[in-house]
Amino acid sequence: MKNAVTIVEMGLRDGLQNEKTVLDAETRVEIARRLTNAGVKRLEVGAFVSPKWVPQMAGTAEIVAQSFALVKQGVIPKKTEFSVLVPNEKGMLDAIASGVKEVAIFAACSESFSLKNINCSIDESFKRFEPVMALAKKHKIKVRGYLSTCFGCPFEGKVSEAKVIKLAQRMYKLGVYEISIGDTIGVANAGQVELMFKKLKKVVPVKKLAGHFHDTRGQALANILAAYKVGVKIFDTSLGGLGGCPYAPGATGNVATEDVVYMFHGMGIKTGLDLSKLVDLNPMVAEKIQHPLPSKVGKVGVLKPLGKVSAQN
Repeated sequence: MKNAVTIVEMGLRDGLQNEKTVLDAETRVEIARRLTNAGVKRLEVGAFVSPKWVPQMAGTAEIVAQSFALVKQGVIPKKTEFSVLVPNEKGMLDAIASGVKEVAIFAACSESFSLKNINCSIDESFKRFEPVMALAKKHKIKVRGYLSTCFGCPFEGKVSEAKVIKLAQRMYKLGVYEISIGDTIGVANAGQVELMFKKLKKVVPVKKLAGHFHDTRGQALANILAAYKVGVKIFDTSLGGLGGCPYAPGATGNVATEDVVYMFHGMGIKTGLDLSKLVDLNPMVAEKIQHPLPSKVGKVGVLKPLGKVSAQN
């Protein structure tokens, strides 16, 4: 549909990985159930990473198993697509064992951030992708690619536009089906986003590109709109604005799913999501992580229809 966008819900992975409160598997599965009940069809439920480094992602295999069980029971819609993040071959083997049909790999556009985040250079990270892609092909698993620090790095500052485009092209040639362009520290502005995606879509089909914006400086919605006007129709969001990167100083949450849905629905653009159900889920998640969520729409709720207005007023 021309007047529609796809929302990829990141709350259970990118959203929770920086939270001090570690949620148990049962709670995360319940959040997944309620998100799918609100219409979420693409959901990243966790990551097969070392719990030593990211304890918030422990129990991902259990979450995948329980989610699949709910699909069999008819509690979660059959068409729901679950994905997990994998950093290397070991993570990929864990993903295969779990039965997921989609994984995500990630690389940085900054050498400093790559070393801090995954303890290797950019070239080394691409070397790690090779066995992952081979296993994915063998087991018929889709692979999504993330490029982080595309608009700025917490350690190096400005990131070269040419470098981002080159790495996106390199990742696409690996065989990923979609590339998410990330503003990891929420430093981008709408003009920058427009220019970046105009150049990116010359080397990667625009239908294969997604936008991943953090709202650190309050620019995420403007940046999403700028990307949309260039032709991008896929956006990563996180319920309530959960998130932040443990290896990016000062990085706050992802753009809130509720805020993005509110904006697009107001423009007459379909998301397939039920805004009221998303807003209703917000307090439960806030209670579990023990602090309020930054989502604007999540705080004020959905505008209720007004009653009859008196002519005397």
